[in-house]
Amino acid sequence: MSQNLRPSPRHKPVSLFVTCIIDMIYPGTGVSVVEILEHLGVEVRFPMAQICCGQPAFNAGFQEDARTVAKQFLTAFADAEVIVTPSGSCASMVRHYYPDLFKGEPEWYDRAAWAADITWEFTEFLVDGLGVTDLGAKLPPTKVALHHACHGYRLLDLRDQAATLAANVEGVTINALDGADQCCGFGGLFAVKMPEISSAMLGEKVKRIETADADIILTGDASCLTQMNGGLSRGGSQKRVMHIADFLARGLRQD
Repeated sequence: MSQNLRPSPRHKPVSLFVTCIIDMIYPGTGVSVVEILEHLGVEVRFPMAQICCGQPAFNAGFQEDARTVAKQFLTAFADAEVIVTPSGSCASMVRHYYPDLFKGEPEWYDRAAWAADITWEFTEFLVDGLGVTDLGAKLPPTKVALHHACHGYRLLDLRDQAATLAANVEGVTINALDGADQCCGFGGLFAVKMPEISSAMLGEKVKRIETADADIILTGDASCLTQMNGGLSRGGSQKRVMHIADFLARGLRQD
């Protein structure tokens, strides 16, 4: 379904899909998302039965396993009116691949198509869904640059949403990151199956970050964040990558 034809998410409660990596490694990012949504007066619900979206199994070619996980996801979010996730990667799995998974199962296909229509990546939900570009946040003078995570950039057409939100934080200057749309080398199982290529791609990305005129690099996917911060840390760099939700929430806490 075209984004222009998707149901409006305005004036509806949000069911938060927090994702595996945020649940296990970055729970504070999930808290940041909730803080921002509640700051905007959005009711946030958290389906306790949620699990992985199934992307690792899907990417590895285990479609039956991916369907099993996806069915649990669809069951957990059966009552959702809007699904929001702080991950372009997981959002793209639901939006683009869930319907394909269930082409031979009409009942589940309908549920998958419904979930695809109501699922939004976090910054996309704020800017495109709610029309919010300024949260009223403020920070000390801070220079930032944006890394465009692959799935969100290429499958969801996430371009300026995060940058718009960051630019409207008082005290923040947005500067360019050379190769902002260049993959960091993670790619989920890609980093496991092709570690040499992944490492080379990460090395190139780290060089670009080091030369960027930015105190902080922002991104919308925790997996990319983990990959890049690992490379920066091992190289002794003082620069770090931060999830856009954590950055925005920090700005609200300064208010």
